[in-house]
Amino acid sequence: MTAYRWSDDAIRTAAPLTPSHAGDPDLLSRAYAAAVWSCLVEPGDGIAGAFVGALGPDVALRELLSGVRGSAAADAAGLTTAQLREAVSRWRPRLDADAIAFAIRQAATLGVRLMTPDDEGWPAALYDLGPHAPLCLWVRGDPSHLSRLDPAVAIVGARAATGYGEHIAAEFAAELAGRGIAVVSGAAYGIDGAAHRGALAAGGLTVALVAGGLDRPYPAGHTDLLRRIAAAGCVVSEVPCGTVPSKWRFLQRNRLIAALGGATIVVEAGIRSGSLNTASHAADLGRPLGAVPGSVTSGSSAGCHRILREFDSRCVTTADEVCELLGMTTQLTTASFDDRTDDRTRVVDALSSRSWRAVDDVARRSGMAPADVRSQLGLLALEGGAESRGASWRRVASRGER
Repeated sequence: MTAYRWSDDAIRTAAPLTPSHAGDPDLLSRAYAAAVWSCLVEPGDGIAGAFVGALGPDVALRELLSGVRGSAAADAAGLTTAQLREAVSRWRPRLDADAIAFAIRQAATLGVRLMTPDDEGWPAALYDLGPHAPLCLWVRGDPSHLSRLDPAVAIVGARAATGYGEHIAAEFAAELAGRGIAVVSGAAYGIDGAAHRGALAAGGLTVALVAGGLDRPYPAGHTDLLRRIAAAGCVVSEVPCGTVPSKWRFLQRNRLIAALGGATIVVEAGIRSGSLNTASHAADLGRPLGAVPGSVTSGSSAGCHRILREFDSRCVTTADEVCELLGMTTQLTTASFDDRTDDRTRVVDALSSRSWRAVDDVARRSGMAPADVRSQLGLLALEGGAESRGASWRRVASRGER
């Protein structure tokens, strides 16, 4: 372990991570200090949040390095000296110059961007977490997408999902993304992955919040999915490269998913599922909460039924009902399943199995709005009924047409 020292040379290593601040020494210093703090504290550390929030990340870091003498810093942060002294005792062992340099160097090598509250596109929804808000975000993909999360919905659920659950998650995500609503989830197997894939299939925005460093794709089986999410949206972590996705960090990550979603929907969850933790965070934040019902004999839906019993939540069965939770009116609120099937039939009829057609062309041929067409195309793609090439689409020929 090499003792950490504050220096101008160290600060400059953060320039590739935050190009917009590279020409401003003060902002670059604050961004670098926020990156260092993310190496020192665990997610959701409220003492660190209060300390850094009161002094600023650079001043707070220099205060920590000087030993935090006296009570002035604690008073400024609204902390007792005992609280701050105990926190310092858990932060200082991580003041390892080599580990901090590795995290920043690794992020720069991978093209990861660093985002802080000083950035114009910082998601305002995170301020609702108060002192438990992240001190910075590490982002793979375009960070500007984080300023487009209004409206957004968090779709979460069981890793060991059933086919029913995955189908509902993908259908909700595709329909919502097709209407311009961003889909936020955690990139896990099961419901999370189905939600991300549904949004991607509809050509919409999706954001994945992960519990470990961005140099460690987790789960490994979703490496390609995470790459696709980063290409179309972004993958986000509040912990630096090199950090292991531990159980505690998964639970703390869930508060970010709940905060970024204008509403949280639990599609399928066991009675002790981690999704109930996300639901609890959403409830604490005053976010609308919905749950998808399942069979009363299905253990995979027991958690959803518990949410409906014990939380101030709503039963949701369609994307229209999710829109209602977001406070959005929709022309399809009273539509029946047959109406949605008719929309799909109109889109199928407007597609060709031989020629590629743009969404606007399909919309013109079907007499539907482009947003509704994109939603139906996403669902068709998930079911193998349509395929895309760039921005164009065609129907997958049935056996009789080949």
